[in-house]
Amino acid sequence: MSERITITAGDGTTAVIATHGAEPVSWHMGGTEYLWSGDPAHWDRHAPWLFPVVGASANGAVTVGGRAYPMAQHGFARDLPFTVTERTDDTVTLRLEEGSATLPHYPFPFRLDITARVGPGILDFEIWIENTGPTPLPYALGFHPAFPWPFAGGERSADGGYRVDFQNPERPLVPEVGEGGLLLRTERAIPLEGATLPLDPALFTEALVLRDAASEWMRFTAPDGSAIRLEVSDFPHLAVWTKPTAPFLSLECWTGHADWAGYAGELARRDSQRLLAPKGRARHGVTLSHEAPVSREAATA
Repeated sequence: MSERITITAGDGTTAVIATHGAEPVSWHMGGTEYLWSGDPAHWDRHAPWLFPVVGASANGAVTVGGRAYPMAQHGFARDLPFTVTERTDDTVTLRLEEGSATLPHYPFPFRLDITARVGPGILDFEIWIENTGPTPLPYALGFHPAFPWPFAGGERSADGGYRVDFQNPERPLVPEVGEGGLLLRTERAIPLEGATLPLDPALFTEALVLRDAASEWMRFTAPDGSAIRLEVSDFPHLAVWTKPTAPFLSLECWTGHADWAGYAGELARRDSQRLLAPKGRARHGVTLSHEAPVSREAATA
């Protein structure tokens, strides 16, 4: 049974982390919950971690040494229990290592440590991946948090005033997604205006995948200017996703992405998959923060 661990900042900001998947299930401040509820009528997760692959694998499997290993979409980490290795009032570190639940799918020794820290208005994560085996470790890592839409008034509609703002202008083209969640080499246009994407539920027949993004942060911005911001360290790909009728929006960061349709090669040569040398360690970081609306007085000062 999953344990839920509450960590608390000095200003009363709290987060709750489940040992199942090391998944954040609550981020609460100022009387408001900012993580999606996990309502199974729409999507029964909150903010899962994705490892050792991101997205779908061709034929539902990955190939290692010429042998096929079954691999679920987004890997297995989100569905396995982690062990708590350190804990303080405002931080917790959880660990996943290879074992009987992972080796039939991914024949590699590894150590995945995720440290969550809560501070005034922030929820910060430091992720370390260690190759504890004798051969190179192919991996991808992703974070898939979702937030209520709307979260600060207004409506979830094309004219509701919600948008995603990026640090830098991004290409207004994203890969089409084919059968089984595999990426296609064709692209479709999205109404990205420089660094601003006006939100419309009708956009989301599939995830909007920004491969090799120019930005290291993006924010989900409400009509009043308040925002939920996701800032990353060493996550080159960003994505925005929801379901057309679901009252949430997911801002995602990935080191890798789904297979291209038709790929039949080794996992180590999968596009965007990382290779970590034996005994090597890799660090990745994600920070969620809440930005208050700018008052009219401050804006004109």
